[in-house]
Amino acid sequence: MSEEISFEDKLKKAKEILEKLSDPSIALKDAMKEYKKGVSILNDATKMIEDAKLEYEKLQIEEEKV
Repeated sequence: MSEEISFEDKLKKAKEILEKLSDPSIALKDAMKEYKKGVSILNDATKMIEDAKLEYEKLQIEEEKV
């Protein structure tokens, strides 16, 4: 069973990855691995924002009908 990671936790993880990437001693292979993880996490977070925006807009439309 896989739990959904919260938006805030995704941002925290992305910041941790950014800190790792800022380290000049990181090996290129490790940097690429971390970069790919970071991009994936940020894409997930962006999707969460888009979904929330759509849900908000849907609620606004329903409220206007009342």
